[in-house]
Amino acid sequence: MHLMFSGNTEVHRSFQEQRTGVAPIFQPASDSFNSTLEVRMASSFTAPFLANNAFFYYRDVEAAAEFYCQIIGATVVADYGFAKIVQLAHSSFLTLVDATKGMHSADEPKTVTLALVSEEVEGWYDYLTRQGVTMHRALEVTPGHAHDGFVAVDPEGYFLEFERFNAQPENAQLLPRLAALSPTYPTHGATLRPAQLGITATVLWLYYRDIEAIHRFYTTALGLERVVDQGFARIYQTSPSGFLGPVIAGQGLHPYTEQKAATISLLTGDIDAWFERLRGQPHFRLRTEEIVTRDHYRAFVGYDPEDYFMEFNTFLSHPDNQKLLGALQPQN
Repeated sequence: MHLMFSGNTEVHRSFQEQRTGVAPIFQPASDSFNSTLEVRMASSFTAPFLANNAFFYYRDVEAAAEFYCQIIGATVVADYGFAKIVQLAHSSFLTLVDATKGMHSADEPKTVTLALVSEEVEGWYDYLTRQGVTMHRALEVTPGHAHDGFVAVDPEGYFLEFERFNAQPENAQLLPRLAALSPTYPTHGATLRPAQLGITATVLWLYYRDIEAIHRFYTTALGLERVVDQGFARIYQTSPSGFLGPVIAGQGLHPYTEQKAATISLLTGDIDAWFERLRGQPHFRLRTEEIVTRDHYRAFVGYDPEDYFMEFNTFLSHPDNQKLLGALQPQN
């Protein structure tokens, strides 16, 4: 994503010069978040970041926001005009960006899939079908399989996978982590989403040529723990409800592409420590040579080993961030 955004015209302009464009993420009001790189969940599991975010880029950002709020039932927690942050699960966010003002164009390949983890995949499929949402892959529910689900398509072509992970050996480490979370349900009257359809977590699937190199980067540079290994795809926990899922390109839903119309964003309460840690990593190239500080946020951007943009964000106390900061508070 692009860290850089805000309703402030001067800030916006300075970010445009870097071809950046969206929002960095937050700094909680509580001092308890600021002294550690690790967030402890209600259970014994830990995750190194406060929250996950992804930036998707649209020709018509208002239509995208209408889809995610009215159909998916997400809640807008920050609206900067050209960029809107919606909350999907407890620590899982998505930023919808006007592609003319972000770091990527709407013409770049959408080499990413956002999985919404839910126990109610059958209900989601029935509901979205009734709403006329385009399906890339029909619902598949097979007894004994490790996961069930389907793949929908958002208004400009991003894949949304609705997925349930079942009690099978490959999910042994993942399922207790999901069980520690409370699903989110619709909280506003503007959505058509039925009240019983929940979202527990998200997995951002990303497509790579060398998955072993990505594994080393995730575990060594980012300190992530692999919680699922499907062979051609793995899952790593980054925040309480947020996960990254590298996939061998061509064996999942997308082939490898050099350009990718998505930015990975990880939210932290100790951005200085992450900057110092990552600036010396051999397989992480900085796009911004220092931490950028504005009224609303602090952030820096780099490239992972196969050139997905990665943005690290801290949101500061500011009236425009009030709802977002509230959403970032720990789950009871």
